[in-house]
Amino acid sequence: MNWTTPADLRTQVQRLWDRGDLMRAVVTDTTSWPLRLNLKAPSAADLSDRFEAVRDWVRAVADTPQVRIEWREWNHRVQGTQRLPAAVRLDTLQDALAFIGKARQAQRFEAVWQQTAAAQPPLLAWLSRRPIQALELVDRWERLLAIVAWLQAHPRPAVYLRQVDVPGLDSKFIEAHRGVLAELLDLALPPEVIETDATGVARFTRRFGFLDKPVRIRFRLLDPALPSLPGCEGLPDITLDAASFAALALPVERVFITENETNFLAFPEVADAIVVFGAGYGWEALSRASWLHRCHLHYWGDIDTHGFAILDQLRDYFPNAASFLMDLETLLAHRSHWGEEPDPARHDLARLTPEEAAVYDDLRFDRHQPRLRLEQERVGFGWLCDRLACIPLGALVAPPPPRS
Repeated sequence: MNWTTPADLRTQVQRLWDRGDLMRAVVTDTTSWPLRLNLKAPSAADLSDRFEAVRDWVRAVADTPQVRIEWREWNHRVQGTQRLPAAVRLDTLQDALAFIGKARQAQRFEAVWQQTAAAQPPLLAWLSRRPIQALELVDRWERLLAIVAWLQAHPRPAVYLRQVDVPGLDSKFIEAHRGVLAELLDLALPPEVIETDATGVARFTRRFGFLDKPVRIRFRLLDPALPSLPGCEGLPDITLDAASFAALALPVERVFITENETNFLAFPEVADAIVVFGAGYGWEALSRASWLHRCHLHYWGDIDTHGFAILDQLRDYFPNAASFLMDLETLLAHRSHWGEEPDPARHDLARLTPEEAAVYDDLRFDRHQPRLRLEQERVGFGWLCDRLACIPLGALVAPPPPRS
């Protein structure tokens, strides 16, 4: 027995609410009334075989509030003339809202719509597209409109979010609502003040002309013969903001990048070289250093799927970067140190060499063991020194410590 119940009718109307159709109907003429709901009624055979159940069903549908029922009469050979629901309709929007208990929420949305129509008409398109999200933001909507108005008055302000001077607002509120603010500002601001190439929540500040915290790049001089930076004499471990790093003109030939801090600190001395403490997937700041593009780059990451994904991202900025200690020989030589990667990547990586792609495929297809990972700090120090000694044009400037 799958006849439409009152709960099924409410589910149909709730679905219209969840899609935003009923809220749009509050402020636009997007829905025609009356609204007919789907109804599966008993058949003639049901009248014969389940007469009591049919009678209970008719009573339940007839007692359903807000709906208007269209009836039909059946002349049944056993039960005689019977009156059954043939269609169910909601005559008005108010009936539909009351039917699912959403009248008050609809009033709130209408108030937001009217407020926006008066203050920021371009944002009505967003409200129409995302009414459910707008309803979730009702208690914050006035503050969101205030931020939009502030950016309209101060396009590309070149200040930190902390410096946005709007009563009742702080930088944490803006940071917490960057996603929705980006959509609103894209509609409310002139195109010429939006940096369209800066996409995603992480680039909100750049997209709309705010200052962002400077990215800091940490590196070590691996060759004692390299000239020290002014004010950094005798300090091989240096941290600079990305702009200052880009302005350097270090006379180095090789740059090693490692993701592990201990490896960074313990990296052996190498002639004409530096080592950079890695940046994960964030290579944009490093790429601004034009002098770095003239160097031989060697990336040392974990031998796991995400290590190769990071390498693939690095090559988007430095196409000639080489992997270091991320080969099959290193993986197999450290079998006793194998671990497990919690959430392996599975997608194709287009920028790997054939040798790297083979190792990546072994990992993502679990050919050695499921979720295999060799963390870079588990690679033996002697193994590292031996590999460094084999790199052409970059010999060790001092012998490595004895191998245990």
